Amino acid sequence: MRKRRWKRLILWALLIALIWFALDALLGWWYRRGPAVQVTATPAQIERGRYLVAAADCAACHTADGGAPFAGGVPLASPFGVIHGTNITPDAEHGIGRYSADDFFHAITRGEARDGHQLYPAMPYVSYKTIAREDSDAIYAYLMTRPAVAQDNLANGVGFPFNVRTGINAWNLLFAGAQARPASQGQSPPWRRGEYLVETLGHCGECHSPRGWLGQVDRSRPLAGNDALGRVAAPDLTPQGLAQRGWDRTNLQAYLSRGLAAHAVASDEMLKVVNLSTSRLNEDDIGAIATYLLGDTPPAPAALAANAGGDGAPAQSRYFALCAGCHGRDGQGVPHVAPALNGNSSVRDANPHNLVVAILDGLPEHDLPGLERMQEMPGFADQLSDRDVAELAQWLRARYGGQNAAVDPASVRTLRDAAPARH
Repeated sequence: MRKRRWKRLILWALLIALIWFALDALLGWWYRRGPAVQVTATPAQIERGRYLVAAADCAACHTADGGAPFAGGVPLASPFGVIHGTNITPDAEHGIGRYSADDFFHAITRGEARDGHQLYPAMPYVSYKTIAREDSDAIYAYLMTRPAVAQDNLANGVGFPFNVRTGINAWNLLFAGAQARPASQGQSPPWRRGEYLVETLGHCGECHSPRGWLGQVDRSRPLAGNDALGRVAAPDLTPQGLAQRGWDRTNLQAYLSRGLAAHAVASDEMLKVVNLSTSRLNEDDIGAIATYLLGDTPPAPAALAANAGGDGAPAQSRYFALCAGCHGRDGQGVPHVAPALNGNSSVRDANPHNLVVAILDGLPEHDLPGLERMQEMPGFADQLSDRDVAELAQWLRARYGGQNAAVDPASVRTLRDAAPARH
């Protein structure tokens, strides 16, 4: 009797699941076949939407290199597989052409598409959930008045069980409601504006905060840095972390506006952020971001310790042979060629991750807003052993960054092995 009862229960459960999935598929089909939406917006609303799309950095995930604006196709690496940014042009078949303003607001703040399927949290709806409705409507108006592009969305490379999107409901139940804790202290109007720009629109914590094993942002350590998301680590953006690397408000504003400060050049994903987002913001908003990151009462930038790199050391000889031609004999840098290493933010970082990656991989040419290109830096992975790289990084950190901690050759090997294949 028990076996029969269990069989009946299993059959009923399977039947209910089949009905659920059938209804879900039918509802999705119905929504996908709805009429295209025609949007009328004022020039002022469209212009505000254009500005907010830049502030929200939409193009970084939804405009592929060489592709049509907002037509999708950008590959986004995650621990669970590659996720592709989707088409958000007003094309009815492939984009958001059938979305109403309500549908759009629901999607970006709750992570649920118009047809009911759950969006992967690579779409930062956990940050966008606090977006003002009028800002969402302006973004919607701008996107819906762009040219429609009939481009298919690329298949994602997410394996089982993470490709079963209904499971995202459980993830949302656990993590989507978490409230962001301010990364700095303040109450001034610029600080509050900066909080909105950083935590909501700019969703900076999605990259610059540590994450748990299920990919959730660690809300207890906002903007404390993350070296596990990609090849280049997202550094600590807390007031203390910034001050330790020599940042003040003036340098932060220059960096966000032009991608270049006295001791740093934007690179990798942050170069995209500057080019597509922060360089397009007005001075007041750039100032507000800097105010929020450092707080209303910024800590004084840490003094750079006296040079401690040993003269005549083998690492110094490697520096003269490989680096000094561009970075200068004493790390002073050359304008529009190579940044200064003396006091450089990455060299001063307590975590040598990005310095080691730069030595191994090099850096591409940099297109900086309003400036000439910074030259390409070659990588030295083929010329230097793990110990050579560790010794050079350690010497640079001691000589120009005030960091005396050893760099472990084993950590260099880990980063070398994790490098993407070169063609």
